[in-house]
Amino acid sequence: MRPMLETAMSPHVLRNGVQGTTRYRRDGRGPAAIFIHGVGMDGSIWSPQIEALAAGHDVIAYDMLGHGGTTRPPSDARLSDYADQLLSLMDDLGVDKAHVVGHSMGALVALEFALTHPERCFSIAALNAVHCRTPEQRAAVDARAQALADGAASASAEGAMTRWFGDPVPPHLTAQADKVRRLLTSVDPIGYARTYRLFAHSDDAHNGRLEGLAVPSLFATGELDPNSTPAMSEAMAAKAPNGRCEILRGERHVMALTAPDTVNRCLSAFIDTVERGELGQPTRATAF
Repeated sequence: MRPMLETAMSPHVLRNGVQGTTRYRRDGRGPAAIFIHGVGMDGSIWSPQIEALAAGHDVIAYDMLGHGGTTRPPSDARLSDYADQLLSLMDDLGVDKAHVVGHSMGALVALEFALTHPERCFSIAALNAVHCRTPEQRAAVDARAQALADGAASASAEGAMTRWFGDPVPPHLTAQADKVRRLLTSVDPIGYARTYRLFAHSDDAHNGRLEGLAVPSLFATGELDPNSTPAMSEAMAAKAPNGRCEILRGERHVMALTAPDTVNRCLSAFIDTVERGELGQPTRATAF
């Protein structure tokens, strides 16, 4: 296993004029692949993907606004703030173009970035993304956002653990669950609440826009993910001009951590196909 990467900092000026910084991890050589984590996490969650892809790619995993070692977003956080953060990081690191991979909230950021700056993307992979929630799903996520705003981060973390791992946590996932719990309970509560509020109200941010997605795109989720459902990924892939969908059997929301080998094979197959210029467009696959 590769040693734990040291972190570095990149300057970033926020929309409100605050002089901020973005913490990131970087390893490998080759075409760039940038990873964006979900709400409540940080860039360390991508360690299995960094280890797998760094042999042939310049892999960058960073902490989004309000998470890890990165500056908080403005109080009226917008998706464009998070897309601007990625653009600033790429400019500072001299990365002209990248494969952009996002998980959950990070998938929303990746999509916003690809729609706004397609010339900076080789491809996009949206893992466990949300799209056009049902009224019931929206009510549940709104309640969680309000709980975080009211300071109930601990209860929110335990609810996430149950949704993401099950109750009880399967013995073979104990280490992964412990890592996620540590991140959820140590994240900056203000940055977390601001980002989660945005996440709760952005599931339709790309409705009507995916048809204009100009880069090859992968939409993948877990078969058992109740919040980022297979139906959502299938709908997004069907709308994107050059999209494909993969549903991973038996997996839940944090599948990049709980099933890293499967996710890495899925991502590598997609990225390799893009780099060879051979991308097809299956509407649904469960081979992984």
